[in-house]
Amino acid sequence: MGWGDLWYALLGLMLAAYVALDGFDLGAGAVLGLVARGEKERRLVIHSLGPVWDGNEVWLLAAGGVLVLAFPRVYAAAFAGFYLPLMLALWLLVFRALSIELHHQVEHTLWRPFWDLAFSLSSGLLAVVLGAALGNVVRGVDADADGRFFHALFTDLSGDPPLGILDWYTMLAGLCSLAALGVHGSLWLNWKTTGTVQARAARAARWLWPLALLIFAALSLATFHVQPLVPLALRIRPWGWALPLGALAAAGFSRWALGRGREGAAFAGSAAYLLGLLASAAFGLYPALLPSAGIGPALTVANSASGDYALRSALYWWLPGMALAAAYFVILYRSLPPKFNED
Repeated sequence: MGWGDLWYALLGLMLAAYVALDGFDLGAGAVLGLVARGEKERRLVIHSLGPVWDGNEVWLLAAGGVLVLAFPRVYAAAFAGFYLPLMLALWLLVFRALSIELHHQVEHTLWRPFWDLAFSLSSGLLAVVLGAALGNVVRGVDADADGRFFHALFTDLSGDPPLGILDWYTMLAGLCSLAALGVHGSLWLNWKTTGTVQARAARAARWLWPLALLIFAALSLATFHVQPLVPLALRIRPWGWALPLGALAAAGFSRWALGRGREGAAFAGSAAYLLGLLASAAFGLYPALLPSAGIGPALTVANSASGDYALRSALYWWLPGMALAAAYFVILYRSLPPKFNED
């Protein structure tokens, strides 16, 4: 394994940390209307996220920094080609942060419901956008001979060239993300809240799990159709079947634990399910970071990684930095109360 392969794995690890951590607060925001009815209940949901939501987003920023460092050609192509959805994701992140910070600033009957709605909508839309972004990567991009591309927001939604950001496959990926993160957020609230919010969160997780798995099954079949790299990878390295099967096993364990009142175990199973999905995608695409659906070459570990000296030197900085970040998150989550309540 070369230095580029190592950084491919490290990039995937950081994205997985982001999805597992920030995923639950996106999901909790998306299901806000299902689990909280009055002002006190909505405050309880946001209070359970308040100590951690901004820290969770550090992993996304750090992953972006790793992309610039390790695979600058992919960074340049992706940020130019995906300019529209990246700006949309940025504005959703900003609007979501504003909804949390500004909600309590004014005592008015219209002010707080507006920001509650903004928080829920921005959280749900961000889950969809992130899922559609992953769908674009898995499907491939319409690259030219130099590996550059630019996609309109949508074309005819068919998935045939000229490609758009949104088509039937990427929208299915967005719905899969929304359902999976909705489960994850509901399980966090079931674990960390009390009273009627906890009861509604458990109920939401119970009916969202079958929906999430059904969409995942449809997306898996669609992926075999739109991206030939995935079935090829499984034929060459059949051990890769363990990743999606492990994700399904984690989902089954989470649902079993939920039914038996093991709240923390149910949440951990959901996190493992998300990690299994991401690991399956990374396995199926490797060594490509941006597969090509056009006339140009795919951007792979081999043709887009920085030099060995840069990657080796960067690792000396990455290791202590990640150790500090991991220690911070361990201390942060251990300092949280066992349950948040409405008082």
